[in-house]
Amino acid sequence: MLEFIERNSFKDDTLPVGGSTPKVQSNIVALIGGFTPRRCGIATFTADVYASLKAAQPDLQIHVYAMTPALSAITFDASVRSTITQGDPQSYIDAAQHIDISRADVVWLQHEFGLFGGPAGDMVLELTDRIAAPLVITLHTVLAKPNPDQMRVMRRLIAQASKLVIMSERSRDLLGSVYGADSDQIVLIPHGVPDRPFGRSTQFKSKLGFEGRDVLLTFGLLSPGKGIEAVIAAMPAIISEHPNLLYCIAGATHPNLLTVEGETYREKLKTLAATLGVAHHIYWLDTFLETELLLDLIEATDIYVTPYTGADQSTSGTLSYALALGKAVVSTPYVHAIELLSDDHGIIVPFNDSDAIATEVIGLLHDKDRLSALQRRAYDKSRDMIWPAFAVRCLDVLDEVRISIKSEPIAAAIGIDGLLRICDDTGILQHSIGNVPDRAHGYCVDDNARALMLTHKMKGHIATVRQLSTRFAAFVESSWNEDRREFRNFMGFGRNWLEEIGSEDSCGRTLWALGSTVRWAPSAGLRHWAQGLFDRTASSAETFGSPRAIGFAMLGADHVLEVDDKHKAASSILAAGADHLLTLFGHSKREGWTWFEDVLAYDNCRLSEAMIRAGVRLNRVDVQQCGIETLRWMTALQKAPGGYFRPIGSRTFGKPYLKPHPFDQQPVEVWAAIDAASAAYDLTGDKSWLKEATRAYDWFSGANDRGLAVADPQTGTSHDGLNHRGLNLNEGAESVLAYQHATIAIREFIAKVR
Repeated sequence: MLEFIERNSFKDDTLPVGGSTPKVQSNIVALIGGFTPRRCGIATFTADVYASLKAAQPDLQIHVYAMTPALSAITFDASVRSTITQGDPQSYIDAAQHIDISRADVVWLQHEFGLFGGPAGDMVLELTDRIAAPLVITLHTVLAKPNPDQMRVMRRLIAQASKLVIMSERSRDLLGSVYGADSDQIVLIPHGVPDRPFGRSTQFKSKLGFEGRDVLLTFGLLSPGKGIEAVIAAMPAIISEHPNLLYCIAGATHPNLLTVEGETYREKLKTLAATLGVAHHIYWLDTFLETELLLDLIEATDIYVTPYTGADQSTSGTLSYALALGKAVVSTPYVHAIELLSDDHGIIVPFNDSDAIATEVIGLLHDKDRLSALQRRAYDKSRDMIWPAFAVRCLDVLDEVRISIKSEPIAAAIGIDGLLRICDDTGILQHSIGNVPDRAHGYCVDDNARALMLTHKMKGHIATVRQLSTRFAAFVESSWNEDRREFRNFMGFGRNWLEEIGSEDSCGRTLWALGSTVRWAPSAGLRHWAQGLFDRTASSAETFGSPRAIGFAMLGADHVLEVDDKHKAASSILAAGADHLLTLFGHSKREGWTWFEDVLAYDNCRLSEAMIRAGVRLNRVDVQQCGIETLRWMTALQKAPGGYFRPIGSRTFGKPYLKPHPFDQQPVEVWAAIDAASAAYDLTGDKSWLKEATRAYDWFSGANDRGLAVADPQTGTSHDGLNHRGLNLNEGAESVLAYQHATIAIREFIAKVR
């Protein structure tokens, strides 16, 4: 046995006293999106984001995770840390793990539905569900009328995002009115644009062979929604007035369209041009242009046309580029165009109106002074959109969402106001809305059992504690249903039981509380009552199948045996429970998975604690070994790469052999981790278990994935946990009791080690 303990013990004898978790401050951004040389607008944008941020803050580490289509042969440069294959779920999971291990302090996701696999790109959730760092999402499309899959994905992403970056006011409005995003999540950062001198069209016309021509331009991936037909249809009228006009249509066919129908759409456009007799006035650039060549082409242009056919285009990088290079713009009234071209910074024409396009283009080409003035206004407006200005705004967002891991020394005393707030003459109420007790959900024996256990350990406030203990004991007493030989759990606010029997876990937890009362209650009368009720109800544990119910009952039985080591029912619960958990462990354990079940759930460390204490009580080395082995595995699992405590998130519960999702994190896991570590120390004498317990306790003061204090020592209250966006501001009974219990447990642990 000693050999086993030495082999599996920690090797750090440092005795922490709270506030010992190391501060973690990285300077790493995980940037996710398409990336050059992939040929799509998101890839170009992401590469520009990377370049602008690096130029603005050279010491910033940016780890690029580039989205790639399946079977892609794209070769990325050294700036790309890893790739994510669009239709491969495991690829997203692997990327999330890499991001976590890298200790990135912010994840910045470029979102477009078609960039990711699954319905409405829902495969991206495989990644976002698993990342703990604050998530910033740039939304390149915000739909006014999403389909059910699009709505589902958007709502999940919004629930996870610390900040949502949009590029138009319309997108801001839609995020609030359609998707329910909070206003404090939303940040408007206009599309970044290049910074080039104004007024060089003659120079670049000469460079590209367009001398003496009036140049009209539309660029971007070719697809029917671009509305190019309307411009081609306008050309006969324009050419009749300006026969030197050249309409340049630049951009490859959209890859999704190309897969379905090849170049059929482009050929239709060419046929239309030939039919109208304007084919020789159209210059086709059927390729994806590299950025510098594209910018040269825009500079050579007189008028840029965006004839999109739909109003919902919330972001247009092509439009932003055209303004930045000082081009007059004629556009249909889609969302981004209306915002950018307002106040006479461009010209708006109706959708699919070739006559209006012709009239406006002819008018500008007739009046060169008006054309030049419009170009100048467009250029001036875009100065606050150039990439350096864009980078400054992005760095502000990064600074706002970054967290600072911190912890505080263990308070000499914590208050009980937070506990008293949720207690009444019946017992302790289950839930709160913020810090206001929620009567609608009444009471449960789970919480009243925990509360009863707490009163045995509380120091001070003697009269109040005695009143509370008898009140909680009365609740537990009334929860026993003699007819059904089971404990009830839920009671309405009107003191009406809402069920005949509770869950196995609530029954097991009640037996645990009764055993604790037998051992620790300061009142002889209360100890006598608890012993009697335990004796009457212990048989209910015989049919338990839930591992946690079994573990809770074992802990209660261990307490009873501390008082009476011959107690038959307690001995049976302990021995049978140990055998059952050993069997489960044997069935579930496999490489990389050292646990009793093939799933994770709540109060995980209680199972290990129950085995350790049972192993000691029963003098069974196999049970002790199982307890230590599983606790070591769980302890490692609940440690973030930054070294602080990360409890198993509730979003992981019940999913077979799934590596934990980080959220939602709950205080009850901290208490369980401390008690289990204390049991491990009692068995092994290994002082480093105190370090693990203190690491867990520091979670309450801010050594966690959001750097936020979850609990308040002054009032002795605790929030209900941490989610992707920060604190769950409710302060329910389970959380308050877990904080109170954990504080007592860590103090007792420190005292016995010293």
